[in-house]
Amino acid sequence: MKNEIFSAPANTLVPFNELLKFPALFVPGKIPGNIPAVTTDKLNKSLPEILFITSYPPRECGIATYSQDLITALNKKFGLSFSLKVCALESENEKYQYTDEVKYIIESSCPDAFSQLAESVNRNDLVKIVLVQHEFGLFYKQEEDFRKFLTILTKPVVIVFHTVLPYPNEVLKLKVQQIVAACESVIVMTRNSEGILVTDYEIEPSRITVIPHGTHLVPHLDKSVLKEKYKLSGRKVFSTFGLLSAGKSIETTLEALPEIISENADVLFLIIGKTHPSVIKEEGERYRSMLQDKVSQLNLQHHVKFINQYLPLPELLEYLQLTDIYLFTSKGRNQAVSGTFSYAISCGCPVISTPIPHAREVLNNDAGIIIDFENAKQLSGAVNLLLSAEELRANMSSNGLHKIVSTAWENTAIAHALLFDKITGNEIILKYNLPVINLAHIKKMITGFGMIQFSVINHPDIFSGYTLDDNARALIALCMHYELTRDESDVPFIKTCFDFIKYCQQPEGNFLNYVDSEKRFTAQNHETNLEDANGRAMWAIGYLIFKSALLPEVLLLEAEVIMQRALSTLNNTHSTRAMGFAVKGLYYSNTKKKLPEVTSLIKTFANRLVQMYRHESEKGWEWFESYLTYGNSILPEALLCAYLETGDDTYKEVAKSSFDFLLSVIFHTGNIKVVSNNGWYMKGKNHNKFGEQPIDVAYTILALNRFYDTFKDAGYLVKMETAFNWFLGKNHLNQIIYNPCTGGCYDGLEENHVNLNQGAESTVSYLLARLTVEKYNSYEEHVETPGNCGANQFASS
Repeated sequence: MKNEIFSAPANTLVPFNELLKFPALFVPGKIPGNIPAVTTDKLNKSLPEILFITSYPPRECGIATYSQDLITALNKKFGLSFSLKVCALESENEKYQYTDEVKYIIESSCPDAFSQLAESVNRNDLVKIVLVQHEFGLFYKQEEDFRKFLTILTKPVVIVFHTVLPYPNEVLKLKVQQIVAACESVIVMTRNSEGILVTDYEIEPSRITVIPHGTHLVPHLDKSVLKEKYKLSGRKVFSTFGLLSAGKSIETTLEALPEIISENADVLFLIIGKTHPSVIKEEGERYRSMLQDKVSQLNLQHHVKFINQYLPLPELLEYLQLTDIYLFTSKGRNQAVSGTFSYAISCGCPVISTPIPHAREVLNNDAGIIIDFENAKQLSGAVNLLLSAEELRANMSSNGLHKIVSTAWENTAIAHALLFDKITGNEIILKYNLPVINLAHIKKMITGFGMIQFSVINHPDIFSGYTLDDNARALIALCMHYELTRDESDVPFIKTCFDFIKYCQQPEGNFLNYVDSEKRFTAQNHETNLEDANGRAMWAIGYLIFKSALLPEVLLLEAEVIMQRALSTLNNTHSTRAMGFAVKGLYYSNTKKKLPEVTSLIKTFANRLVQMYRHESEKGWEWFESYLTYGNSILPEALLCAYLETGDDTYKEVAKSSFDFLLSVIFHTGNIKVVSNNGWYMKGKNHNKFGEQPIDVAYTILALNRFYDTFKDAGYLVKMETAFNWFLGKNHLNQIIYNPCTGGCYDGLEENHVNLNQGAESTVSYLLARLTVEKYNSYEEHVETPGNCGANQFASS
């Protein structure tokens, strides 16, 4: 056995928001500077351990790769919550060099290995859960010893069934029942598998948790660019991948190819992957040779390419992204789940599949095409149909993405962590890791003219045009990032957003909001109240003036001109949120260069807000209006800015009472749920619980930061962390809203799904929130480093 190895970085300073989770280290009411630094060495020595019993890389096995992907995802999401260790399963004559997380090794033929492991695990007080990745083939030489091992373990056991066979005989049924009886919980990857366990094995449904096979987030790169990279330009590509064996029935595609080629002479079929190691042991390369012979017999050499490699994940995902159609032709009728199938859908591939249970579950509602097992005629017909219908392929790709997004490894990690937390009775304190700061999607959305409004998935939609709103928010976020990093590449983007605001200002001093892709102001400017947009412009210009010492002097001079021209039009503003945005900008501007007329305008707006509050508020409704809509936290924050500018305690008192009321509405049981945009929240009426937008969470975080800085109440800091964790998956769907692969943020959280589009508003809102919480964390721990979206793994078959 290996000695225990702790893999977290030594002597890393723990961020302040993490200290809040350790009551013994945190003194309520003290500011971060008064709390002693604590290193990860001190915390990790007592982290609860979760032991994975599984095959593990470098062993080439689907379950090994699955386990490594899961562990990588758990560490990325919850690295300070628990320590993950591995007991690697090896078969006879297998010896591997493992990475540090492997603490134990068991050889399948070694007698008493499982009983010795049980003794060691039972003695280790840090081990809180044992998680077993189960496939009968992994334990077939020691089935009895394995079942005995489960019964003598004193730690809770979670078993993950990778295969669930329907219609079991009595022997198999009894074996599964005995395994389940010794476990605290069972994980399966599809609803179909859950149903089989309940119906055919008589397992209690409450013992079962469905957690889908994880998939990697990808940047959805341009197909034509990728095809050129891999010298496949001009070809219609369909592919399959995974460890090769006869069960994949690749010959079905080869037999379908002549009919496909008769209508599509430019097709190329990629067969990606090495032969399965166990197949090599049993029969060598007989199956691959048979396929190569069939290619020759059918004269398909120009249309078939074998990639006989165990590809690194980044390369594999690029091949999948350039694929026009993915083919899954497995003849394993009871194959519960396929990692290859899932990965293809997550890469946007339209899929044609045989009717394994996983396919029937995922490819309904126009997300793919299902064909019969080993039916070359149906396969050729389906391929030719899709190749002739680009719109149909695009719809299938979109439908598949929306169905598979919840299975991102990040979401799979969250589901596992929540189960661990439940099993240990909250003994594991879940702490969401902060993602690195990533401006890739922000900068992708900004042209030489301004920031594009919308995005289709993560592809900017130039035809959606531009808005003053988005460019104003982006200007603030980019200035915040530049102040933090001094990254000179930010400056041109700051200037672009600033120039767009200048472009929108009219001769009278007011601003228009909507500009089309041809740089023309649209009719929408005359059909919509633009007060809020004008308020946001003032917020942005004021913030730029506040931070102007960091930027070229010419920007300050131009910003002051814009501010002066706009002041004359502001006094007629009566929209509550427009006044709130404007007060923030005026406050920032006056912090840099105090002007009496600006102070006077701040007082005017603050007095209007106070008057509205006194008119509308009553017991149980301490607010400015008879409803809560969007951007609610702007109003109390603006009053707090007015207090900081003037010292008027009335502004402070109304700011605090209104903000605390708002927080009582949107924070419940350790979670944030901002006011729904589907109907808003009217006083005295029930409100819709679903329809949350990133911008409201971000504005709440900005306000919490301001209130914490003013009142030094640690409760605001705790809520700030809770609110930010909403982006990371602490929401009612337990799904990520921020996409760490692209640097974009999804556009909304609905009742049953996440809106996958990553537009300007949501992405900038996330960045504003991320940069705000950064002040409580070490910058060095979270700067972006070059790399790929996923770990360097290979999908299971």
